[in-house]
Amino acid sequence: MKLATWNVNSIRARLDRLVAFLGRHQPDVVCLQELKVPDDEFPILEVEAAGYQAVFHGQRTYNGVAILTRTPVTDVELGLPGNDQDDQARLIAATIGGIRVLSAYFPNGQSVGSDKWLYKLGWMERLRAHLEARYTPDQPIALCGDFNVAPEDRDAARPDEWRESVLCHADARERLARIAAWGMVDGMRVHEAGPGPYSWWDYRMLAFPKGNGLRIDHVYLTAPLAARCRKAWVDREERKGKLPSDHAPVLVELAP
Repeated sequence: MKLATWNVNSIRARLDRLVAFLGRHQPDVVCLQELKVPDDEFPILEVEAAGYQAVFHGQRTYNGVAILTRTPVTDVELGLPGNDQDDQARLIAATIGGIRVLSAYFPNGQSVGSDKWLYKLGWMERLRAHLEARYTPDQPIALCGDFNVAPEDRDAARPDEWRESVLCHADARERLARIAAWGMVDGMRVHEAGPGPYSWWDYRMLAFPKGNGLRIDHVYLTAPLAARCRKAWVDREERKGKLPSDHAPVLVELAP
């Protein structure tokens, strides 16, 4: 199985790129984040024409997550439990080919100490609690998405510059480490020791050509899937050219 995750930063703006990406890589499953469209505006016809089914949890202007697949989907769940007042579309889960796939768009946090920062940390705690309540680590589970956290200094091209940011702050890293400690392996680190490869570059200040990137998009795998992980990489080409997302897709291949 080839599994991909990509924050498209508006599926409207990136639809042509998405269709071309599907044709080029032929992934079996694609997790998307930051759709920025409500459900009734999701481009289902174009996705189906490309050979994929889709389940999605959209939101106008902000957020939104989806899972695309070439095989049947069952047991779809929308949202993250634990806060009845939270209406942000940041998590969708489905079972595909015996694997439980979660597409997650972690909060950015805006600035350390802000209300949005506290929401980010709380959201990550809720995700950890949800994993513990809903699943067990011996199940085949893939948690994929834009985590908005670079787990270690080797995940930032300029760690000193980013250390106190919402993407590299010790508190965010600690929350992500707790999620991993539940029973997940960073799929990229099965094969790539780093530094990098990076998956996000700010649109500003020529960050991409200057190489000022961070690895904040991840595929985390429980042990049954980590044992099958034979390749992981970032498609940097998708960060080039006309109207790219600020994120590049991350892909992993799982042995049968």
